[in-house]
Amino acid sequence: MSFLFMTLTKKQEVDSIIRDTIDKVLVLRFGRSSDAVCLQLDDILAKSSREVSKFATVALVDIDSKEIQVYVKYFDITLIPSTIFFFNAQHMKMDSGTADHTKWVGAFHRKQDFVDVVEAIFRGAMKGKLIVTCPLPPERIPKFQLFFKDV
Repeated sequence: MSFLFMTLTKKQEVDSIIRDTIDKVLVLRFGRSSDAVCLQLDDILAKSSREVSKFATVALVDIDSKEIQVYVKYFDITLIPSTIFFFNAQHMKMDSGTADHTKWVGAFHRKQDFVDVVEAIFRGAMKGKLIVTCPLPPERIPKFQLFFKDV
């Protein structure tokens, strides 16, 4: 399914897509195409791409690329897949009841969950918000233990 989306392997490509995606939510999936959970997420992204195409752009970011490591460190991506959202070059955060509001970790349970999240981010962004509340019920939000280093 990843052939449907642009795969970014260079920092410059990520910089450009963040800068050039205007009036749409930019969905960046950080991961690797060989990972089972990434493939599950990519399938959901592909199935919903038509529904969100009017208000979102999806791109995949190859987490193993040397040039991408600056983003991996910046967004503290330790678990894959991690999905990060932007709107007009602004990092969009989402309160989903987890400790980390900066990214979505794991796959979505179903297509409609992804559509609902992107729609909530888009609506919030249109109102000037930088953080939105996750529209999904807690049981459909992946839970991960976060271990903080150097705290």
